Amino acid sequence: MRIDIITLFPEMCETVMGESIIGRARKKGAIDVECHQLRDYAFDKHKRVDDTTYGGGMGMLLMAEPIALCFEDICKKTESRPHLIYMSPQGETLTQKKLVELSQYENICILCGHYEGVDERVLDEYVDEQISIGDYVLTGGELPALVLADSLSRLAPGVLSDDECFEEESHYNGLLEYPQYTKPAVWRDRAVPDVLLSGHHANVEKWRREQMIIRTADKRPDMIEKADLTDKEKKFLEEYLKSKNEIMTDNENLSSL
Repeated sequence: MRIDIITLFPEMCETVMGESIIGRARKKGAIDVECHQLRDYAFDKHKRVDDTTYGGGMGMLLMAEPIALCFEDICKKTESRPHLIYMSPQGETLTQKKLVELSQYENICILCGHYEGVDERVLDEYVDEQISIGDYVLTGGELPALVLADSLSRLAPGVLSDDECFEEESHYNGLLEYPQYTKPAVWRDRAVPDVLLSGHHANVEKWRREQMIIRTADKRPDMIEKADLTDKEKKFLEEYLKSKNEIMTDNENLSSL
């Protein structure tokens, strides 16, 4: 997989993408990440890539031509037409399912907006889709682009070890991860659950799966509705929710006394 990032801050992106698992994967050639300075495609001596908006309004807008020149240069270098994504709060919210879909592309290019965004004509002419990482405002598109690039890179063959790939499965099956503990077994009078110390692998796996169901039901009820559960797990969830509702009802009754 190759990921190109069009940005005003390539050093920022290189720093993040050069560390940890992604950095090691780049060094061994499992993925290729290139960060492109948009100002290199400016057409004046001041390297200006933004201007005021027609019709008035606050802020500046990234101009179309530098973006077009940069993307066209990437197309020439890769001898392909990368799938171009613009990071925008107007886009589809990023999910693991979406990441799996995007991972099928060999070449992806991510455009980072800045100031008030980019000229609409770039979106119409070049951008294949817009993606959002949430309903909030950031200074620029670099952080969202890095989130997308990092999470996409993890899906590329050869990036993660077998153990790490196993951990990723907790997101694919639509459940949140189970609680995890390390040494010591007792910390400030708080003990690790006995089942994890039992050495009984089947019981450990059963406990972990149940905890994933409980945690997802409590924290992300929208996810639990879509989770792929067995009939036995659905029964477990039903009993857990029933017990939880009974406890909540009892607490409400006590508070009203």
